[in-house]
Amino acid sequence: MANDRARAEDTREWLGKAREDLQAARRLLKPPRRLSNSAVFHCQQAAEKALKGFLAWHDIPFRKTHNLLEIGGACVDFDPTLKELVDRAAPLTEYAWKFRYPGEVTAASASEAEQALALADEIYKAIGTRLPSRAKR
Repeated sequence: MANDRARAEDTREWLGKAREDLQAARRLLKPPRRLSNSAVFHCQQAAEKALKGFLAWHDIPFRKTHNLLEIGGACVDFDPTLKELVDRAAPLTEYAWKFRYPGEVTAASASEAEQALALADEIYKAIGTRLPSRAKR
């Protein structure tokens, strides 16, 4: 039973961090100055942390990576109904690094950021429906 409590707490922590990233993305997209580059980073982070929370609940090990196909693939191995969502989430992976540093990369558009936020929110909610209440806050 203690192991179940620890697993539930670990899962809640992952989901709490995912929720914070979603909140940050929403705030960053509010006018008058929308910060799309930073918002898409937080969208990627929210998706990553929600998926890692799912893995934590099911006691499935994962390594430190931002690759949503890798993390999501482990989720799909356990729950194949997540495949379509994970496939759609894969492009969010590049937001972990794409706009974080100076270079020749153009900025994320407001539309792109809004779509990323909608997808990250969908992932967070989908994971939430697959977990028991004790694993969520």
